[in-house]
Parts: sequence; structure tokens; C-alpha cells
Amino acid sequence: MSPSLNRRTLLLHAGGAAAVLLSVQPAARAAAPKLEESDPMAVGLGYREDTHKVDDKKFPKHAEAQTCASCQLFQGGPKDAAGPCSLFAGKQVAGGGWCSAWTKKAG
Repeated sequence: MSPSLNRRTLLLHAGGAAAVLLSVQPAARAAAPKLEESDPMAVGLGYREDTHKVDDKKFPKHAEAQTCASCQLFQGGPKDAAGPCSLFAGKQVAGGGWCSAWTKKAG
């Protein structure tokens, strides 16, 4: 085999591997389990799947316009029903949810 054939084969395999990895990522994200409100970390941060169900007496800084989808930590799209959050690794939070770590998304 000539060196150019080996280089060409390597580039083809690397490109194919990159395509597979890129196509698997969204599927893996969709397969992540939903964060339950009973999860110990969720309880500690006052997480609710629906921002309208947050106890405002317990969390006086909460506003109903604050949702996971509008939070800096939310890694999904602004209109996604659910998505990953950097606080709850490997789990999906509700786009319309809220927790006490809510931080306004830049922009």
C-alpha cells in the first residue's frame, strides 16, 4: 500500500467516525431520563416541572416568567419541552420548569 492510500483511508474512517458521533449525540440526549421532583438534588434546589407550581413563600425571588428554558444553565432550545441542564447531569428538565438556581439567559 502506498502512503497516500493509507492517509486517504485514515481520513475516510475519521470522517465516518465523526459523522456517527454527531448523529448519535441528539439520540443520546433524547434518551436521557426525566428529572423527577423527588430527586434529592431537585428537592434541595426546589425544582418543579411547572414554574406555576413553585411555592412563592418558600422562594420569594421566584417569578412565573422564570422557566428552565429561559435559564443560562438550560442546554436545550428556547422552545424545547425538555432538555439537559448543567446542574442535573444525565437528566432532562422540563422547559417550563424552575429551580432556585435559575439565572437569566444572556442576550
